[in-house]
Amino acid sequence: MDNGLQYKNQELIVIEPGRPCKFLTAVKNLLHKFFKGIIHDRDPKDETVKVKEEAKPKFYGTVTPYPNFSASSDASTLQSAIQSKKVDVDVIVAILVKRNNEQRQKIKAVYESSSGKNLVGSLKPVLRSDLEDVVLALLMPPAHFDAFLLRRATKGLGTDEDVLVEVLATRSYAELQEIKKVFKQEYQKELEQVIKDETSGDFTAALLAMLNTKRDQNTVVDMELARKDAKILFEAGEGIGKANVSTFINILTTRSGPQLSKTFQHYAAISDLTLPKALQLELKGDIEDCLIDIVKCAWNTPAFFAEKLNQAMKGHGTRDHTLIRILVSRSEVDLQKVVEEYRAMFDRTLHEDIVNDTKGHYQKVLLALCGPY
Repeated sequence: MDNGLQYKNQELIVIEPGRPCKFLTAVKNLLHKFFKGIIHDRDPKDETVKVKEEAKPKFYGTVTPYPNFSASSDASTLQSAIQSKKVDVDVIVAILVKRNNEQRQKIKAVYESSSGKNLVGSLKPVLRSDLEDVVLALLMPPAHFDAFLLRRATKGLGTDEDVLVEVLATRSYAELQEIKKVFKQEYQKELEQVIKDETSGDFTAALLAMLNTKRDQNTVVDMELARKDAKILFEAGEGIGKANVSTFINILTTRSGPQLSKTFQHYAAISDLTLPKALQLELKGDIEDCLIDIVKCAWNTPAFFAEKLNQAMKGHGTRDHTLIRILVSRSEVDLQKVVEEYRAMFDRTLHEDIVNDTKGHYQKVLLALCGPY
């Protein structure tokens, strides 16, 4: 495995010249809990391209612009499929999953101008359950979908902490600013205030840091800073008494993904050399899970999502909201990579698990979003 990292029996091994060393054994160690799964290392060079001398993420989406696209033709076809005596769901699905989000927005606009009706409003009465949810998700612009996810996660009894962390940890600073703007427009509330009202303590601080901090986007790794940060993180977690959570939040929310990846490698070396003093964090609950997810995202975002998808279909029942949320939001970002990681991590394909856990037109939409089998 690259960068001196290998996996054996789902445990990360740090390879040093002349000897293999097991990585972190303390049960409560934050990074140990992360690396316990089969999460592969990444090469940041493979994830970016230069656009006007600025590093931009490469496209690893599964949904691309439909060739020879005609918004008026698609809108007319959808109108016929919806208004026919027997609603032609096959046609509705075929059109919407094969157009990218920008094209779907154009279809919505033309449909409304030509029929005088709202496409979402026209689809709601003719679709049911999970199929309705995934189709309506496809019709939302990305920032609106994310704002919707955050609102649903904070509305009513209880808060869906996992969704809050997932969205805030995996969107860029620019995307988060747009999400805040849309959230205010759609729900007449400031997202920051909602987070303050619905969460507390260190968890609130971590969420707000992710929301408002402009993370370094430089893909060039500062080796000296990585060593320094690793030492700071180790000391913040090893100290007697309560762990210094603010130190973790500061470093994990400001450094770039590649920079953090190198920091974690240095951290592993430090912890292995001081195994009797293995890091024993006293974090529990939301803040622990939050920091672990930030670490996972920094190390390998597609693997982070692959793990979530697997958990959504594990055991009895299926967490359909999770399937829809991830497949829709990553379909034009990195879903190809997520599919690849899924196979590598669980020795079976995402497609196979979707077939086993879902059915009907809903299943067809999910499989189409995953790309070719």
